[in-house]
Parts: sequence; structure tokens; C-alpha cells
Amino acid sequence: MTIHETGPGETAHDSDPYDSDDGDETTDRARLIEEEHRAGLVFDSLTAFADYLTQIVRPRIDDGDHIWCPRWWAHPEALLRVSAMWRAFEYLRHDASLGMSNWWLHHADPHLARLLDPAGPFHACAGSGHTDPPPLATEPVPSDVLDHPAFALLPEDPFAM
Repeated sequence: MTIHETGPGETAHDSDPYDSDDGDETTDRARLIEEEHRAGLVFDSLTAFADYLTQIVRPRIDDGDHIWCPRWWAHPEALLRVSAMWRAFEYLRHDASLGMSNWWLHHADPHLARLLDPAGPFHACAGSGHTDPPPLATEPVPSDVLDHPAFALLPEDPFAM
């Protein structure tokens, strides 16, 4: 979580995005967005981050071992992975000692390895340009399979939003 120092004209109450004493029924998502804006993002959008990423990451893509699609955003897995890298970057950049090292080792490197892998989300785009691969096949899940508590989020679960 980022720390916001009070600015001119603000009180500590004004700067706490999780303070709900004012009766406002702000959702958790809205509070997270507000916190991101208060923290000040380096990249104000996913596309700005992706543009930066494509300028700093320059693997050899003519060797058959790496594939990139210029329409990366048209691949749902790629879209989610680049978004995850962006959010991790914005969070970890606040750690001046190890933040960027952690970002590279635990976020960028594994996500980029998957994205650029010949069996990754761009596999159908190799050589011929962008191609929409079909989604994975799925069948309806029988209701009794999901009855176990391990498959439910509890309201107090910190990951439930």
C-alpha cells in the first residue's frame, strides 16, 4: 500500500482512502483507483506502459524462439499479463532499494518469457501476422464440484473484491 502525505489544506482524514466514517459507500475498486491516483502513476494508462515496455525489451524475434504480436492487446492473456506487469511496476517502484529488481525478477521476466514463448499467446501469429487463436474448450461445471469451501471466497477474504 502506498503512503500519502497530507498536502496543503488536507487533514489526515482527507488523505485516508480507506476511511469510511463519512457515510460514503465507496466501493473497494473505487478506493483502489483513488489510491493509485493519489500515489501518482509513472504511466497514466496501460497503453503508455506497453509503449514503454516495447521500447526497453528488445529480444531477437527473428530466431523462432521468440514471438511478438503488434496487436498484443487483441490477445486476452497478453492483455492481462501486460496489465499485471504495469500494476506491479507502479507498486514496486516505491521500494527504492529492491523494487525494480523484484519487478524484473518476479514479474517482468516470467511474464515476458511466457508472452514471447513460441507456445505462448502469440503462437498463432508467428510468420503470418496477427491471428486470433480459438479459446480453450470448456464444458459446464457440475454444481456439486464447486460445493467444497475451498472453491468459495468468504466475505472477509482479503482477495475478494
